[in-house]
Amino acid sequence: MNRKDNMKISVVIPCFNEQEVLPELFLRMQGAAEGWGKDWEIICVDDGSYDNTWNLLCEQHARDPRWIALSFSRNFGHQTAVSAGIFHATGDAVIIVDADLQDPPEEIHRFIGKWQEGYDIVYAIRTHRKEGIFKRLSYWAFYRIMSKMIDFELPLDSGDFCLMDRKIVDILNSLPERNRFVRGLRAWTGFNQTGLIYERQARAAGRAKYNFKKLRRLAIDGVISFSSVPLSLAAHLGLFVSLLSFTGIILLILQRIYESFFESIGLGPKPGFAIIIAILFLGGVQLIYLGVIGQYLGRIYDEVKRRPQWIIKQSLGLASKKTTDEL
Repeated sequence: MNRKDNMKISVVIPCFNEQEVLPELFLRMQGAAEGWGKDWEIICVDDGSYDNTWNLLCEQHARDPRWIALSFSRNFGHQTAVSAGIFHATGDAVIIVDADLQDPPEEIHRFIGKWQEGYDIVYAIRTHRKEGIFKRLSYWAFYRIMSKMIDFELPLDSGDFCLMDRKIVDILNSLPERNRFVRGLRAWTGFNQTGLIYERQARAAGRAKYNFKKLRRLAIDGVISFSSVPLSLAAHLGLFVSLLSFTGIILLILQRIYESFFESIGLGPKPGFAIIIAILFLGGVQLIYLGVIGQYLGRIYDEVKRRPQWIIKQSLGLASKKTTDEL
């Protein structure tokens, strides 16, 4: 299946306090887009920045109206900014790329080429990440653990940098989730997918916005959105605790029967010790799984409230589109 050359490309770029990197982003993305040989638009979503990001986006829109800008009323989060950009994109293919230029705009033509070959989703596979070793190990472990907990194929070491055909975008826009893990939803849709290997660059300017707290929340959203394994682990852990307790009971009985032997090896019975250990162990297990259940209940509570995922404070060049998420 070959896509026609006259189709439109949309690029979605979430931005949060990116004033240092935006001038270079404008130059490199504009240069890359002009070489695609297609109609295009670039949607920059300002996720509640408090620096000069919005003013720079306004200046870029004035220079070229194909650069569309949305400004949230506050910081709603990276995945929400991506979702808002996808929602308002009008292209036949939609590309997601971060503003920090770690995902080079010069690679996008490769994604378009694969899309024209007939692939519905083209995702990037990152190599030689420039982050610290702790972050690299965390990403590496997350993708491999996550892939074992879900019933569909999640590409390893792939982030949000991707191209999606219009039909995939329409499916994502129709999904009701509010706590979104976009790369997981993208993989969940199925269809014809392929990956492209590229070398992830260091941040062009500014500092990383994904700290450990945000990464932990993203990982929790990903697991809870697609897997009930943490809940089923409670049954397995309960069985383990029962077996451990049964072993402890046998040990206590043997200590009473062969008290002199256990005293000789320093393992004589200690009054109340076994009860204290059992209470602390069982109490810790219960608290852990109350926390796990609480995470799922919290997501359910957030979903049933049906509040808007985002609120747009200002927009430039946005096509008219009815949505409860814009004021």
